[in-house]
Amino acid sequence: MINIILFGPPGSGKGTQAQKMVEKYGLLHISTGDLFRYEMGNNTPLGIKAKQYISKGELVPDEVTIGMLKNKVDANPMVNGYIFDGFPRTETQAIALDEFLKLKGTSITSLLALEVDDEEIVKRILNRGETSGRTDDRDESIIRNRIEVYSQETAPIFDYYALKDKSIKIAGIGGIDEIFERISTILDTFVSA
Repeated sequence: MINIILFGPPGSGKGTQAQKMVEKYGLLHISTGDLFRYEMGNNTPLGIKAKQYISKGELVPDEVTIGMLKNKVDANPMVNGYIFDGFPRTETQAIALDEFLKLKGTSITSLLALEVDDEEIVKRILNRGETSGRTDDRDESIIRNRIEVYSQETAPIFDYYALKDKSIKIAGIGGIDEIFERISTILDTFVSA
């Protein structure tokens, strides 16, 4: 089983690359944004809890987010592995994910970090904003703030898995297929191992 944490700032191409990984390797893409939308949209017990925090402008506690993630993994046991996108964001979440996967008899295979410089990210998101309909994709100051939050939150997670010899940086600049080739070169070593 291959379990990948896909990291990268907003606009780094995680969603695009995750879809290609799903198609080639039979992995399940778990995006925390999608999890929240599903759970809240279906008024599940965890979705209702999440709404209570979000409506007050508060962060959703780790146990709620982790509960949603566990539900998704438990509901899809027959996949070749998982792509965790947007999770974990804190060391507490990383420890909880490791413990959960250990109970399942598996572990994180690798953290793949797509590296894209800030100016390229701003350009990509502003371009995306022309068609995405998201107002936050059209405001450069909001985009730069999201990049800053990502940098502050995720550096510790990269380091956490680097200490376990599992963090790998991948150049996220170039064509979609070119970047996917870099990812595939790494994933192919896990498949053949």
